[in-house]
Amino acid sequence: MNAPVFIYVHGFNSSPQSWKARCLQAAFERQGHAAQLRVPALSHWPAEAIEQLEAEIAAANGPVTLIGSSLGGYYSTWLVEHNPALRAVLVNPAVYPYRLLEEWLGQNTNLYTREQYQLTERHLEQLLVLHCPQLQDPSRYLLLVQSGDETLDYREAVDKYAACAQFVQPGGSHGFEHFEALIPAVQAFAEGRVELPVPVALPIAAP
Repeated sequence: MNAPVFIYVHGFNSSPQSWKARCLQAAFERQGHAAQLRVPALSHWPAEAIEQLEAEIAAANGPVTLIGSSLGGYYSTWLVEHNPALRAVLVNPAVYPYRLLEEWLGQNTNLYTREQYQLTERHLEQLLVLHCPQLQDPSRYLLLVQSGDETLDYREAVDKYAACAQFVQPGGSHGFEHFEALIPAVQAFAEGRVELPVPVALPIAAP
């Protein structure tokens, strides 16, 4: 059996240069498994981002586990629900981004690439199309959330993925403090195992 392939799905206005992406890359490189990790740069258009991810999945030469952060968790859910061979680890995932991003309509700038673009109602319409109200197989998801998330209400994800394996850590932030400590659990999940540490309380990061 081919080694598992991991695809990191970054969030809104993020990129492969984000902290969690670089954390994953460093960990996989230390293990000598850099070839197993993909970190694509995604379009700000949801429909185009999904097409890019589907192409990455099709090109993979092994079983695929998605690691979706924030908006990337929303994308990952849609992809898993439309491909029974996929698994997904969701890191502080957005559950209703088509509502959350209403306040971001207008001019936006990617935090890493400095690309500027207009977020429009069409973006929100494309996000709504990707909404999955129910999960067909909760065993294909691992949820990682921190209650100190200053961007999203972590309880929405806890409720949405109630039947899935969950790691709910008090405190922390939307960026997910000490994410590197959970990378072994992410890899174990890709192999069909759930090995989670005890969720120790963390300080809530300042906004």
